[in-house]
Amino acid sequence: MSQQQISLPAKLINGGVAGIVGVTCVFPIDLAKTRLQNQRSGQQVYKSMMDCLIKTVRSEGYFGMYRGAAVNLTLVTPEKAIKLAANDFFRHHLSKDGKGLTVFKEMLAGCGAGMCQVVITTPMEMLKIQLQDAGRLAAQQRKPVVMAATKLGSANTVLSRSYNAGAAPVVRRVSALQIAGELLHTQGIQGLYRGLGATLMRDVPFSVVYFPLFAHLNRLGQPSPSENAPFYWSFLSGCAAGSTAAVAVNPCDVVKTRLQSLSKGVNEESYNGVVDCVSKIMRKEGPSAFLKGAGCRALVIAPLFGIAQVMYFVGVGEFVLGSSPFNLYSA
Repeated sequence: MSQQQISLPAKLINGGVAGIVGVTCVFPIDLAKTRLQNQRSGQQVYKSMMDCLIKTVRSEGYFGMYRGAAVNLTLVTPEKAIKLAANDFFRHHLSKDGKGLTVFKEMLAGCGAGMCQVVITTPMEMLKIQLQDAGRLAAQQRKPVVMAATKLGSANTVLSRSYNAGAAPVVRRVSALQIAGELLHTQGIQGLYRGLGATLMRDVPFSVVYFPLFAHLNRLGQPSPSENAPFYWSFLSGCAAGSTAAVAVNPCDVVKTRLQSLSKGVNEESYNGVVDCVSKIMRKEGPSAFLKGAGCRALVIAPLFGIAQVMYFVGVGEFVLGSSPFNLYSA
C-alpha cells in the first residue's frame, strides 16, 4: 500500500458495499445495544440482549428490530467509505519513504480517519438512536401510562399523543426525515450534530486502536510480504480488532448515546454536555454503567468490520471499475 497508487473511487465503493452488507447483518444487535445503554438503574425493561430482542419482536414485530435501519443503510455508505478510504489515504501519504509504517504513524492515520468520518457519523447516529429507542420508551411507560389514564382520563395530552388511554401503548411511528426536519427547524444544523464531541471521543480512539491492530493481525496471515492474507484471515482479523476497539471505547459510546437521546423516559435526567453526563452517570449509576451494551457492541462491531475488511480487500470497487480482477482467494 505504501508505494501503490490508491484509487479513491474504488476505495469508496468498497467501503460503501462493506457498510451495507455489514449493517444489514448486525442491525438488530445494534438496536439492543442502544436500548440497553439508555436504561437507567431501577427502570430496566430488558435484562439482556436476548431478552431485548425477544420483547422487541413480541411488541413491535420482526421489523421492529430494524427500526432506524433505513437511515443507517442510507448514510453508512458514505460513513464507511470515508472511514476506510481516509485511513488508506493517510497511510499512503505517511509512508512515502518506502518503509513500513511505525505504530505511531498507523495510529496517526487511524486518528485522521476517525476525525473525517464524524461528518457523517454524528447525524446518522443522532437520527438512528431516536428511532431505535422509541420501543424502549413505550415499554417502560406502559404501566405508568395505564395508571395515569385511569386517574387523569383524557386530560393528559402529552401521553395521549403516543398511547391510548387504558390500552397497551402504541409506538408512535416517526420517520428519520420528520426528526431531521424538526431538528433543522428548531435548532438549525447544530441540532443534527448534537453529541459531536462525544462522537469524536468515541470514533477517534476507536480508529486509533482498530486500524493498527487490524494491520498487525492481518500481517500475521500473509504468506510473504508481497502477498495479501487470505480472505478468511482478513475477516478474523477485522473481527478481533473490531471487538477489542469496541469494548475499549464503550464508555464513550454510552455517553454519546445518552447525549443524543432526545426523548426521555419517566424520571430520566437530561445532560448538559459530556462532563455533566459522565458525572451524573458515575454518581447515580456507578462505573459499571459505562459498560452497558459492551457485549452487544462487540457483537455488532466484530462481524461488521470483519465483513468490511473482506469486501475491502477482495477489491469489489476495483473490479467494478475494471482496474483489477475479482479474486477471493488472493484477497
